[in-house]
Amino acid sequence: MSEFGPDVTINNAAYLHPSALIYGKARIEKGASLWPYTVIRAESEEVVVGEYTNIQDFVMIHVGASTGSFIGSHCSITHHCTIHGCTIGDNCLIGINTTIMDGCVIGNNCIVAGHSFLKEGTVIPDNSIVMGTPAKVVRTQNNYARCRLNAFMYYRNALAYSRGDHREWVSDDCLKEVQVEIAKLQKEQAALENKS
Repeated sequence: MSEFGPDVTINNAAYLHPSALIYGKARIEKGASLWPYTVIRAESEEVVVGEYTNIQDFVMIHVGASTGSFIGSHCSITHHCTIHGCTIGDNCLIGINTTIMDGCVIGNNCIVAGHSFLKEGTVIPDNSIVMGTPAKVVRTQNNYARCRLNAFMYYRNALAYSRGDHREWVSDDCLKEVQVEIAKLQKEQAALENKS
């Protein structure tokens, strides 16, 4: 694990790749993971990475002029994303090479398609699928199970990487656990939908 400054708090993260860089005021919560060449900079505001969220390879997280970056729990911020002074809810998947700018607010259970650009101040409601440049909502559906499953896979992978195992996803144990998790998440999503 890398050494970080005095304003960086690591709360039992699952995996921090040695190349991950964190500067300024940041908090990485339980079960979260930072993958190769991720960079977090928080010179003025704060960055928070929620529980069981994965920040994948080459992601850049920075603060805005007057806004921090807050990422909820069970999210996947995929390769080469730029997260800049915005808020992302729980159970979200942000697609490869997406840019999310200052003051954006993304609700819970959202999927943002790869290569999307969310201009400053964009607000996305819960349960949205978003794409485009500038990005807009193209469909409304509950993405809870899909996004949580991706985060679950990355959590298992993070634990495996921390012990030097780079082939977790093809292990028999993992394949069995994924099927159990899918069934559990489908029940949870159905219960959530019945409440609304």
